[in-house]
Amino acid sequence: MKRTWMALALAAVLLIVGARPAQGAVAWGDRGSDVSRIQQRLRQYGYMDAPADGIFGQATYDAVVWFQRKNGLQADGVVGPATAAALGVSLSSSGGAAEAGGYHETEVYTLARLVHAEARGEPYVGKVAVAAVVLNRVKSSAFPNTISGVIYQAGAFDCVADGQINLTPDSDSVRAARDAMNGWDPTGGCIYYYNPATATSAWIWSREVRLRIGAHSFAV
Repeated sequence: MKRTWMALALAAVLLIVGARPAQGAVAWGDRGSDVSRIQQRLRQYGYMDAPADGIFGQATYDAVVWFQRKNGLQADGVVGPATAAALGVSLSSSGGAAEAGGYHETEVYTLARLVHAEARGEPYVGKVAVAAVVLNRVKSSAFPNTISGVIYQAGAFDCVADGQINLTPDSDSVRAARDAMNGWDPTGGCIYYYNPATATSAWIWSREVRLRIGAHSFAV
């Protein structure tokens, strides 16, 4: 209840003084297709039960804050570039033009963060291979059908649990994400990878290894 009143008070202040979040952000009081896309993704990930009505109110605010806290983002209830990227949505107000391989800018950045978190220090082809595994999962019926859905699937990647997913990707990671999105798959269709030196899951060792690049084994 206290959080609800604080959120309402903040909304009232914004209306009175005419303050708005930074351009390209979506926040309390906004309406339209951007809000609907955010709500749909929050519902998909289990953060929101309310309908996707295109109106950014209390339910959406609470869901955004919950998502931000769970994913190591600034829990301000505002969907700016970082939160949009984590959700895997492109905001029309921040430029949703298609980029590599028909994917959107936010998707490129989300995938690049995964590559940086999981494969920094690996050879460049190994970075592309990690990105390709994510895209192969998107294509597989056994996994979520979006990049962020695959990355944020519970237990899928250690870097999400330990917060490294929120590190700023370097230029090689961004380039590797783009190369994978443009069709380069060094793994030949693999949907798993792991480091044999650190892997503790008995299950992952049961997968058929197709190749090894750097420290990672790639498997199906």
